[in-house]
Amino acid sequence: MRRRTWMSLAVVAAVVAALLVTVYLRKKAPPEVARLLPEADAIVYFNLQPLRAITRFDQHPVAHDADYQSFIDATGIELERDLDQAAFAVHRMADPNGPNGPVAFSEVFSGHFNGQRLNTYLAAQAQSTERYAGHEIYSLAHDGRTVRVVMLGYDLVAVSNTPTAEQIHSIVDRYHSAASPFTGDTLLARHYSDVPLLSEVWGIGEIGLPFASGQHFQIFGLSLPVPIDSTFIASIRYLGALHVRLEEIAPSPQVAKMSVGVANVALGFLRSAQVNAGPVGQQDATVRDWEAMLRSASVEQKGNRAILRAVVPVSLVRSLVAATKNGSEGPSPNGQPVEPAP
Repeated sequence: MRRRTWMSLAVVAAVVAALLVTVYLRKKAPPEVARLLPEADAIVYFNLQPLRAITRFDQHPVAHDADYQSFIDATGIELERDLDQAAFAVHRMADPNGPNGPVAFSEVFSGHFNGQRLNTYLAAQAQSTERYAGHEIYSLAHDGRTVRVVMLGYDLVAVSNTPTAEQIHSIVDRYHSAASPFTGDTLLARHYSDVPLLSEVWGIGEIGLPFASGQHFQIFGLSLPVPIDSTFIASIRYLGALHVRLEEIAPSPQVAKMSVGVANVALGFLRSAQVNAGPVGQQDATVRDWEAMLRSASVEQKGNRAILRAVVPVSLVRSLVAATKNGSEGPSPNGQPVEPAP
């Protein structure tokens, strides 16, 4: 009797241990939508369920253009409401001036989809179809490119606008081998362990995509002394507020030191502009949130890594979402309105 009791306890302990190991591995593994992506130069992931609860963006619908509204009417899918997770792969094109532009994209979406209505819509829109590994791949023409779409499962859809079908085939192949929690492309294998645990949003890749010119990063025509061969890991976690972290893995400690200097100069400029916004008592809540975020921002160097951290108040995010929804002029860090883009 005692022996049977010990055997039963041993079996229960083994099952509990196996479950704990499985949970631990799943927490350390990339999300499935990211693991399914093909080889890429950069990856971005969004977990929209907590972000939806935090920002309430689904409660602030924006006007839909005609094509998107037609898609909603035909499929019943409204992305603001039905999309739960999304992962994007960025593929650098060999010829940035070619017909496909500087980059192409592959995406995997998880959410609540009506498969029958979606397949009916895709079949009606497709120029051609391909049967691959038991899945129907629909090819649609959009902005001079071929966009391939496949429904992997009842809650998974993959899309790619790369010049060939290689990337969408890779996604399908990975879907069939997705039992392993550590499948995925090279970027995930190398750097996912650097993404902070429980990050709702994260990205891994080179900042030069698609803004690089020569050996420096450019944006709005301004050249910044950040080398394009640095790898960046950005993340957002919700811990009562949104904790933003941007880490640069530079080619050398000297380059990381230079990046820290550039970031500190930029922060100093923003804080100076904030001071000029006027006394705190005369500022509205949004401006005070900007000030709190800038006060929280810090930069440090660890070897060849430069790390920027900031805490963003949830109220600031909600005010920006509301401003976007209303089509109004959004607030800027110094309290002056920002003219909407034409």
